[in-house]
Amino acid sequence: MKRIPLSPSIRDAVRQRAQSLCEYCHTAETWQYVEFTIDHVIPLSAQGSDSLENLALACFACNRRKSNVLQALDPDSNRLTPLFNPRLSLWADHFSWSSDRLEIIGITTTGRATVAALALNRPRILKIRAADLAVDRHPPPGDPVLSSELE
Repeated sequence: MKRIPLSPSIRDAVRQRAQSLCEYCHTAETWQYVEFTIDHVIPLSAQGSDSLENLALACFACNRRKSNVLQALDPDSNRLTPLFNPRLSLWADHFSWSSDRLEIIGITTTGRATVAALALNRPRILKIRAADLAVDRHPPPGDPVLSSELE
């Protein structure tokens, strides 16, 4: 069965709701060379839908790594854990920035599993964050940052 592409109005609504941030790694689309993708939070292969309530803005790397995965191992407990669902939870409830503002720290089992599965601290994104931090456009406003004594 042939898929019908998402309409421009749905794509725009997803982008606006996400404030042009990847809803997983919180990279700003504004400063990237390629347009971000639309992720099906619950994959179509798992009976997810094309509804706005099931769509998230995702950079290419996060979307590719997430694919149709819904769970991953929490590296601390070694237990299978649901990945972060941006339609059901707030980013700040599961993640924080390290005190140097370069790495995403998973602060819950879901956060840790998502950081590991989607490689949210991959080397290339760390370089992008460092460059963005140097010109004061990272981290996104309102994102929590851990104090150095909590790390």
